[in-house]
Amino acid sequence: MMELDPTETFRQEASELLDSLETVLLDLGQSPQNRDLIDAAFRALHTIKGSGAMFGFDKVAAFTHDFETAFDLIRKGKIDANHEIVTVSLSARDYIRTLIEDPDSTDPIIGEAIVEELQRLIGAGPAAAKAAAPVETAAEAASEAPVSAGWRIEIAFEPGILRNGTNPLVLLDDLRALGPCTVEADTGAIPVLEELDPETCLITWTVTLESACSQDEIEDVFMFVRDEMKLVITPLDAGGQGGFGLDMSMPGDAAPAVTEPAMQPKAAPAPAPAARAAAPAPAAPAPEKAELNRRAEDKGTTTVRVQAERLDELMDRVGELVIAQARLSQIAHSGTDLAIKAIAEEIERLASGLRDSTMGVRMVPMGSLFGRFRRLVHDLSRDLGKPVDFVTVGEDTEMDKTMIERLADPLVHLIRNAIDHGIESAEDRARTAKSATGRIELAARYVGAQVLVTVQDDGAGLNTARIRAKAEENGLIPPGANLSEHEIHQFLFHPGFSTAKTISALSGRGVGMDVVKRTIEAMRGTIDLTTIPGHGSSVTLRLPLTLAIIDGLLIRVGEARYIIPLSAVEECIELTAEAEARAKGRSFLNVRGDLVPFLRLRDVFDADGQPDPHQKVIVTSIGDTRVGLVVDQIIGSHQTVIKSLSKLHSDVTMFSGATILGDGSAALILDVAQLVTLGQSRAESDRTPEAA
Repeated sequence: MMELDPTETFRQEASELLDSLETVLLDLGQSPQNRDLIDAAFRALHTIKGSGAMFGFDKVAAFTHDFETAFDLIRKGKIDANHEIVTVSLSARDYIRTLIEDPDSTDPIIGEAIVEELQRLIGAGPAAAKAAAPVETAAEAASEAPVSAGWRIEIAFEPGILRNGTNPLVLLDDLRALGPCTVEADTGAIPVLEELDPETCLITWTVTLESACSQDEIEDVFMFVRDEMKLVITPLDAGGQGGFGLDMSMPGDAAPAVTEPAMQPKAAPAPAPAARAAAPAPAAPAPEKAELNRRAEDKGTTTVRVQAERLDELMDRVGELVIAQARLSQIAHSGTDLAIKAIAEEIERLASGLRDSTMGVRMVPMGSLFGRFRRLVHDLSRDLGKPVDFVTVGEDTEMDKTMIERLADPLVHLIRNAIDHGIESAEDRARTAKSATGRIELAARYVGAQVLVTVQDDGAGLNTARIRAKAEENGLIPPGANLSEHEIHQFLFHPGFSTAKTISALSGRGVGMDVVKRTIEAMRGTIDLTTIPGHGSSVTLRLPLTLAIIDGLLIRVGEARYIIPLSAVEECIELTAEAEARAKGRSFLNVRGDLVPFLRLRDVFDADGQPDPHQKVIVTSIGDTRVGLVVDQIIGSHQTVIKSLSKLHSDVTMFSGATILGDGSAALILDVAQLVTLGQSRAESDRTPEAA
């Protein structure tokens, strides 16, 4: 059994907190007065600081303390959040991540510079705070009058909290830092010495805090243990007194005193009813908030953190099960035993359900990927001086986690190109009566068994003339060649091709779009590029939901068997003698009035022997393009476990992988996109002599 490394656990949780912090900061840049965002940023920093100190990341705790102080001032209204503070905070967030992931590679000078800049920005706060002090004091006096006498806090930890490394006395000391307070410990649940477990916490506390602090400040003390305790906070009335016990605000006290049950431990709760009667309005929200917290905690317990490697291993096991199930089904159908056939069908149903459930576990919302690019757009917009609105659509669309990971880099290139090349400067947009702020939309949606991911901008669009001139200059086409706009735009995916006039840190070297195309094709996807001059461009990626297991159509060509992904199949029709006669030797088929080019896979694969007398045409589609594939036999549907081809077959473009059939033999998986491209090129060559 694997042992969990506490340090690695902290790194994982800190990474999630930093991702959340980045999102909050970017939102705060658009809504600087949003109190919920300010509180969320403060809580994330407070958690990182406390956890960092607990796990020995002292540099993280020390640096985050200064960062947290700034947001504490913002939270208390002493300074206002602004764009500069958000920008520096994002840099500080990046520095904290580096301190956690690779502390040896960091230079303390960077951290010191960030802290100095942060202190410079918040240095203007005191003057503003003094000017606003009379108004704030009056407002606070009016709003907090009912709770100015302090708070009554009832604390009951889970019995096993000591085993988790939490020291309740430290938390009580943190309460003392908020103001003068007294504590009463109830030891009535402690058994006799022979039955006492020293690692079980059976003491509960009642604390009377004489401070005008807010309830949120009290809750922040218990932020790390809220799911392991019961916390009840009620305000005291104006004349409320502290309960029995030692005054924790006295210096030199190492630990709070324990009051024996004989000292009337029930006398302290007496002021509570009077407090509720005197100030019912402030007390009412406490149970509601406690109930909301309880529901949130209950909801959180329904999720489990699982290492990605375990999910990959589970998927591999399910894949092997699917192969074994296919073999069992083949054996069962070759015999006459009805009992074996019934068992085989039942196992097939169970294996199919397990496959779908396992793939569902691996599915990740696209929002987890889209959120990463908000920071990219924010930084590029600042560096290039182009204000840009970044809009995301379809964050709930789900894909396999492997697809999500491999899709990140291509989208980075596309978004960078959209901002650098697509969006015009504010001056150019003003001359064309456009809004000064550009717009980039990143969208995802389902289309059958595929996901379409689109990056669209409202910039100037592609300059077809410049692309053509650059292609001629590079010798890719002869001058005056007859090409469509679509064919000209495809040169953008050629290695080393760039229309940028100068080389910058973002573009100009011709590296990027060709990498995007290779990556998307390696994921069994396609890329489409459309543009409207003056109105912008759109890049659409068509991708399968997963690269692990797919539904396929098992076919035979000659003596060999192949798999066609079922998501690419539109329909299957018979290639009759009349249809071939009407084609007059050309590879076109009339399908309800539409001419569809077709490929004879026997010719493509050089199959031996004579074709079957009744051949079938499988009409496949990629995007808006359709091509028919002529095969000898359609065997049936097949659950296909995708196996990658070896590096020796990397130059074989017509196959995207292989699978193992029920009889143990291998079948190649056809790359429909490559076959469609081949069919279209042959169709064009057939049309050319006719036009001549």
